[in-house]
Amino acid sequence: MLEGRHLSVAFDGRPVLDDVSLAVASGERVQLAAPSGTGKTTLCRVLAGYLAPRTGEVLVDGSPLPRRGPCPVQLIGQHPELTLDPRMRMAASLAECGASEEELGRLRELLGIRDAWLSRYPHELSGGERQRFCIARALGAHPSYLIADEVSTMLDAVTQAQIWRALVAEAEARAMGLIFVSHSPALASRLATRVVELPAVPGAVRG
Repeated sequence: MLEGRHLSVAFDGRPVLDDVSLAVASGERVQLAAPSGTGKTTLCRVLAGYLAPRTGEVLVDGSPLPRRGPCPVQLIGQHPELTLDPRMRMAASLAECGASEEELGRLRELLGIRDAWLSRYPHELSGGERQRFCIARALGAHPSYLIADEVSTMLDAVTQAQIWRALVAEAEARAMGLIFVSHSPALASRLATRVVELPAVPGAVRG
């Protein structure tokens, strides 16, 4: 079980999240739903350990997220260029997840990653191609929970469909919990087993 308990976050003294709690079980596919600017991305970052809350805690099976080593919660963001080292070739970036060559080969095939892309740098690939690597890296870390924050918003329809088929297939095969943010009602209705509505915070900043 992935739990966020009484999470609050503020930037420069202005609230983004206020006493938010949620729990996601293994195998669930949960959509975070709320108007733009009401803290969905901030909550995703807190649940994955990228951002410390002002109050509250994040637990996986009753224990805090580890400070070192592989994290059981992996986050895939909307902008893959922000998470890839521009000085590293893609093969090296992919290998950082620690998966075996056999596992990486399986993930490359699943996500349609071409061998020719492995020797390139991030700026030599399209956004959709970079996103495939980010997804492969996250899956290669063998998370118990995967958070997908608008991962397909900027991609064409064909790439969106391929990426989501791969994510759902992996989530089902591993009984992995999946939390996602999407502004596509059609996509959300097909994917979500449950929807969590985030309450608006009066006077909140966008996050």
